[in-house]
Amino acid sequence: MNGLAVGCIYGLVALGFVLIYKATELVNFAQGDLLMLGAFIAYMAVVLWGLDYWVGLVIAVLVMAVFGALLDAVILRRVIGQPQFAVVMLTIGLGAMFRTFASVTWGSEIYTLPTPFSAKVTTLGGVTISHEYVSIIVGTMILCAVLYTFFTHTRLGVAMQAASQNQLAAYYMGIPVKLIFSLIWAISAGVAAVAGILLAPVSLIDINIGFIGLKAFAAAVLGGFGSIPGALTGGIIIGLIELYSGAWLPEGFKDVSAYVVLLLMLAVRPQGLFGALGRKKV
Repeated sequence: MNGLAVGCIYGLVALGFVLIYKATELVNFAQGDLLMLGAFIAYMAVVLWGLDYWVGLVIAVLVMAVFGALLDAVILRRVIGQPQFAVVMLTIGLGAMFRTFASVTWGSEIYTLPTPFSAKVTTLGGVTISHEYVSIIVGTMILCAVLYTFFTHTRLGVAMQAASQNQLAAYYMGIPVKLIFSLIWAISAGVAAVAGILLAPVSLIDINIGFIGLKAFAAAVLGGFGSIPGALTGGIIIGLIELYSGAWLPEGFKDVSAYVVLLLMLAVRPQGLFGALGRKKV
């Protein structure tokens, strides 16, 4: 259960990587830091402002969605078409700026986000299951179902799929591609906020919580960088491998297991489990 729960968080962050890459071919290495900002906003809403947990969750998701859209419209849109190295350096720099902002605003202390599931457990067959881990798994399933329904059964979702597959053709069909890209960034940032809020009761909140994005990147590569189901599957696999390597292998292997899997996948199957090799004519 613990491995599945942590894997779900990796999968949600990896989902943000995949959504942005499919639409814009940009790799957002600041995705983990968006998770961190969402967790801090939820903490402010619930603890400092005294709002209900669910109200705080909605506020954090909406704030981060707006922030993600503005981030695309103001900054990231300018680098579309530029070399990938420039994009990577830009997003890494943005992540560092977000961590600096969080450090100045909230300090380096570690914060706890109270939830309706805190300190609650259920014993089944002699196994104690934490409600916090169950909430992560259930929350991930609900969010994935909502996203699947949105992308499959709504006009806006289909327009987003069209823009991600062929920007020029979508533009000629009357789809506002730039607006669609901003909405995809908004969804990606909102998903990151949900991941941060679900993770906060388990790992607590500090300015370094966003480094989970590095392991989520490994999950995205493992599942196939252009595959949404692959991102979730890769996250769960990485979570389970990390848990079992910490239990069965010598100390220290848990922290590097995700990157070992990443290297092996790049060597054996670079397109990932669910990805497909693509070619471009230049």
